[in-house]
Amino acid sequence: MTQQLSALPGFKPLYQQVKDLLIERLIGGYWKPGDLLPSEFQLAEELGVSQGTVRKALDEMTTGNLLVRRQGRGTYVAEHDQEHTLFHFFKMTDRGGGPLVPESRVLRLSQGRARNAEAARLRIEGDCEVIRITRVRTICSRPAIFERIVLPSDLFPDLHGKRDLPNTLYTLFAREYGITIARAEERLSAVAAEADAAKHLGLEVGAPLLNIDRIALGLDGRPVEWRISLCDTRDQVYSVTLA
Repeated sequence: MTQQLSALPGFKPLYQQVKDLLIERLIGGYWKPGDLLPSEFQLAEELGVSQGTVRKALDEMTTGNLLVRRQGRGTYVAEHDQEHTLFHFFKMTDRGGGPLVPESRVLRLSQGRARNAEAARLRIEGDCEVIRITRVRTICSRPAIFERIVLPSDLFPDLHGKRDLPNTLYTLFAREYGITIARAEERLSAVAAEADAAKHLGLEVGAPLLNIDRIALGLDGRPVEWRISLCDTRDQVYSVTLA
């Protein structure tokens, strides 16, 4: 696949053009999770840019967890396995900062026409179908998180009929539907537990919960999931590192 890039004024920097083109190849399935990419020299020669330009693009993609560099072996498309996905996107820790491993139990799985809020958050038309998942996540066998998840049905055409869903949905998305979650945008707020969440978390109605409102985006920037996680933080905290 030969494609020359442009250095005309007003265009994106060349390394960004290289990055965009490589991401397009990931989206299109030209390279799949686990595939070895051509060398920096091969990519530079194909695209008509310097190796330094290619290296900068690959560095950014590696930092973004889209690629993995293996010393002495080359650069590979990241395989977002269950362990990677869990600890990259699950930010709850114990109060000492130690990692926690949740388990999940699906309460409801259905499909229907998108409600106004769902359509707005997923940037889809109001008459589009969505899949709705309601589940409880336990930590150390204790209910800790009540979740509502909404997905565009066109991206996951048969998911609503599955009997069992894995703990880490993003691994399922990548392996069975070819959809890689590239990043997520989250908004946090404090809320009072409503009846459904209180029941499944073993709390009184009105108990304080941490509300995590997440939009997960694919490689092309399209929203592929809207997730509301209501977290009981008596024994765990939301923990991130800012650099």
